[in-house]
Amino acid sequence: MKTQVFAVAILSTSLWLVPQALRAENPAHVEQLLTTGACMACDLSGANLQEAHLIGADLREANLQGADLSYANLEGADLTGANLQNSNMTGVFASNAIFDAANLTNANWTDAIAHNAHTEGAIFTNLNLAGAEVTGSDISVGSD
Repeated sequence: MKTQVFAVAILSTSLWLVPQALRAENPAHVEQLLTTGACMACDLSGANLQEAHLIGADLREANLQGADLSYANLEGADLTGANLQNSNMTGVFASNAIFDAANLTNANWTDAIAHNAHTEGAIFTNLNLAGAEVTGSDISVGSD
């Protein structure tokens, strides 16, 4: 009986810690980005940046893996070399943004708008473009 109670206590404690482990962004980096519009090489993994106004933001080499950028305005933002794996970019506005050498593996671009985005050397494996409006760039279904 003591063993069962101990096991339940450990399991309960472990489950309580899981949400904190999944949230990996550096809060100071999120604040820096939202305040200054620049956060080069920042840890923004898993960050909630829904509807953020990031026009012209400097996000070069930033880790945005798993970040929620849904409906954010990234017009003219520089995401050169950024890690956007598994990010939610539903409805994002990314016209004239720079994604050169960015990793967009498994990113969700449903209903995104991206005219004339720069994408030289970007990785698009499993990029979801359902309903997206993409013109004037190399982003396309099945590209890699």
